[in-house]
Amino acid sequence: MKIIQNQTFDEKRALYGSNDILVKDCSFDGPADGESAFKECKNVKAEGCFLNLRYPFWHDDNLKICGCEMTELCRAALWYSHDIEITDTKLHGIKALRECGNVRMKSCDIVSPEFGWSVDGIDMEDCDADSEYFMMRSTNLHFKNVRMKGKYSFQYIENSVFENCEFDTKDAFWHAKNVVIRNSVVKGEYLAWYCENVTFENCKIIGTQPLCYCKGLKLVNCEMIDADLAFERSEVEATVTTPMISIKNPLAGSCITVPAVGEIIRDIPGADGKVITKCCACA
Repeated sequence: MKIIQNQTFDEKRALYGSNDILVKDCSFDGPADGESAFKECKNVKAEGCFLNLRYPFWHDDNLKICGCEMTELCRAALWYSHDIEITDTKLHGIKALRECGNVRMKSCDIVSPEFGWSVDGIDMEDCDADSEYFMMRSTNLHFKNVRMKGKYSFQYIENSVFENCEFDTKDAFWHAKNVVIRNSVVKGEYLAWYCENVTFENCKIIGTQPLCYCKGLKLVNCEMIDADLAFERSEVEATVTTPMISIKNPLAGSCITVPAVGEIIRDIPGADGKVITKCCACA
């Protein structure tokens, strides 16, 4: 590998089309305000770099980023790139990851609205994220020990697994398909409406009006805190370990087991799902 070290670049496409390079302790910043520093590159490692300019990593293959800082001026940092490894890095620009594939992230700090759209294949571990629209329309996600705060997360995702995570978010997992969330805390309003084949295992779910208009929904040994008007028009099989405020119109074929429920509302045809409390089955 060619080594480029301790240099500053501010021109447009500073390292365009480079192959087999290690860029170490360099700064991408300056008055020329150039964009697309690493566009169309292959086999690149960026280590300890400061990135303060737009669109640095577009159309790249086999990219490793370690110990770098991407500021809020580093907009749309990684697009249309594949085989990416990012560790110990700050990603603080808007739209930091989009239309990428085979991404591995570990110990990163993400502050990026509209992060991770239309990504296919991302493993994320021990990361913190603050994002308004997070991972929309992405597929094949595997998250472990990820802490996320924001709004409208994981909408339209498919074929994904989340383990030991903490999510503080509203309207999360809307229209999600074929997803498993295990041993996690999910806090927020209107959780997972319109989802299909989504399973929560050993989770703590906090917030109002969760899990409505769902198909193939499963809850296995989950806590539900402040849960009112839950499961409206959903097809659900659920074992809930905490009392609930209210359940509304679970559809025929559903079976919900719960220690106690304050109110069961059935005011539409077909809301014949079974609700089993500690003492009885509620018709």
